[in-house]
Formats: sequence, structure tokens, C-alpha cells
Amino acid sequence: MLRGSMTALVTPFKNGAVDEAAFAALIERQIAAGTHGLVPAGTTGETPCLTSAERLRVVELCVEAAAGRVPVIAGTGSNSTAATIELQQHAKKVGADAGLVVAPYYNKPSQDGIAAHFEAVAEAVALPIFVYNIPGRSVVDILPETMARMARHPNIIGSKDATARMERVTDHRLMIGTDFIQLSGDDATALGFNAHGGVGAISVTSNVAPELCAQFQTAMLEGRWDAARALNDRLAPLNAALFAAPSPAPSKYALSLLGLCSEEVRLPLTPCPEPVKARVRAAMEGCGLI
Repeated sequence: MLRGSMTALVTPFKNGAVDEAAFAALIERQIAAGTHGLVPAGTTGETPCLTSAERLRVVELCVEAAAGRVPVIAGTGSNSTAATIELQQHAKKVGADAGLVVAPYYNKPSQDGIAAHFEAVAEAVALPIFVYNIPGRSVVDILPETMARMARHPNIIGSKDATARMERVTDHRLMIGTDFIQLSGDDATALGFNAHGGVGAISVTSNVAPELCAQFQTAMLEGRWDAARALNDRLAPLNAALFAAPSPAPSKYALSLLGLCSEEVRLPLTPCPEPVKARVRAAMEGCGLI
């Protein structure tokens, strides 16, 4: 079921290469903690800094390690429609359950161009698509009317919304219906997002605190809002700390404290700065993680 706490996985590195053993171990930890789904090769996975071969391999590794125990939504987005189709085809071939397709960045397409991009990918590959709307990184914003237009295609089944605009959830629900799967892309506003009708999050924080994030999302899905608010209060300092420097450097530092992977990131990202490390450590202590 494509709902709940879906972890936007980091890509661990060791001496400049993808650390496949650490990646598999991170996935085992996620599943054991109750995470509802996995999202490899997204923004948090430093996908722009991976080679083409590494990007494909990361998706393959995730599907293999998950082994059907939880769904895998593979990051397949690009600012080239042809390249996105190829990535979506690969995700389908290796057994991913859906593709996460980001709005075409840098090109600054019109709303018609955005719709044509997603419709072309949906038509070319029989694999469900989550539309990833993150204007802060892609520059373009997918307007609700455009989302509703695209959602008419049966392969476009949901969205990851990182606009932090709560009204978008209601707009989409009213224009598209409740079957459209709305996932938050912003940990800090996940509580409000679900209150408006969302059904989960593709989370950065769940890399570090998978059990708490799974409990948080489950509480909301079950309508236990007092419990969800209490968990959100507990997670809020960690949410903030993990974005106090360019992500995923703080998350990788947190995972290094747990002995799960190195804190290595690839340029143009740089390691987590010392003041942010102190915030991350304090937040982890507050959550009982260390």
C-alpha cells in the first residue's frame, strides 16, 4: 500500500564509491522499523551526483534488498522527457512498484509543457507515476489545474508535494478525488498535510528515525491525532536540524553517529558543518536515538 512513511533513502558512499553493503543494511533497518515504503535515487540520494550506471544500480539494489516486503518508488525524474522514459523503463524492468518523476527543472516549461512531459512518460511505460512538485528546486510549480489534468491518465496515481502549501492538498482532493495518493515531501509540515487529506510522506527524517516516523504516519492514518501531535512535537527538532545545512549532509552525519554509514557526500555538497552537527546530535538525543 503506497501510504504512510516512505523513506527518501540516502546513498551511502565509501572512499568515493557507492557503499552497497551499507545501503542494503540501511534498507534492512528501515523495514525492521516499520517503514511503509522506500524511495531510492531521489534528491536525498544525491542522484544528480551519481553516474548514470550508479543511479540504475541504486534502484536495482533497493528492489533486491526490499524483496517485495515493502513497495519501492524509484526516482526516475529528469529534465529530459526521453531520459525520464528510459529511467522509468528501467524501474519497471527491475521490479519497482512506481516511479517518482520530478517536474522538469532548469528548462522552465509552461504548464502545457509540464503536462505533456508527464503524459508522455505515462503513455510510454506501464508503471505508476508519482508527480514530484518541488518548485524550490525545479523552479516551475505544477498548478492544481495541471495536476488534475495529468491525473486523468491511469498511470499517474499520486503526487509528492514539497511546496509546503497546505491548501494544495485540498485543491487536489476537490479537483481529482480521494483516490489520488497525496504524499508530503516536507517533514516539517507532514502533520498539517495529512490533516488536509494527505496519506503519508516521502521523508528525509525517517532515514534517521524510521520507527518514530512510521509510528507518526500510522497514528494519522488511524485517526489518532493526539498521538500524532505528540510524535510530531518529538520529531520537530530533528526535522529542523536535518535541514540546517544542505541535505543530506546532516542526515549522513546522523547515520554515522549510529554506525550505519559514513558521512561522506559528493561535491558540490560538503560535509555537515560543526554547529549543525551539534544540533543534530542534540535532536537525536531528544528523540532517544543516541
